[in-house]
Amino acid sequence: MKMINDWKIVILLCLTLGLAPFFPEPHILGKLKWILGGANGMQVMDWFDTLFHGFPFLLLIRLVFIKSISKK
Repeated sequence: MKMINDWKIVILLCLTLGLAPFFPEPHILGKLKWILGGANGMQVMDWFDTLFHGFPFLLLIRLVFIKSISKK
């Protein structure tokens, strides 16, 4: 549990797993464009891939939310 609450690890996951592969564009951006464009032709593997690359960003959002609530 300590690992998912560590800023350094979560940011490292976002920069590596979340954005990989980096060229020609980060993979998660391509998937998000595909989903925003209607997700035509997306298969189960594509949805899993989006979740896999998006999970570090979900952890980051969660961590920001927890830290902002605990300060109040």
